[in-house]
Amino acid sequence: MFSKDFFEVLAQILKSWQVLAVSVALIIYMYLVSYVARSYRRPRVKRVKIKTKKVKPVLAADPDDMEGDPNDELGLEEE
Repeated sequence: MFSKDFFEVLAQILKSWQVLAVSVALIIYMYLVSYVARSYRRPRVKRVKIKTKKVKPVLAADPDDMEGDPNDELGLEEE
């Protein structure tokens, strides 16, 4: 299927200094990334309980106050 020349060229490519340098650089990079990932720890945050004040429900306004001209609420004047 493949000729002898193909395997010779493939061997020369794999033995070239550029391929070896890039391979070594990738291995070092992956080692560094995995080392940093293993050593990284998130700082523990102390959870402080905040005392919440109970809010009293606000009573609804008188229904008589709600009735009226809607223009009064907007501050519009009629001409």
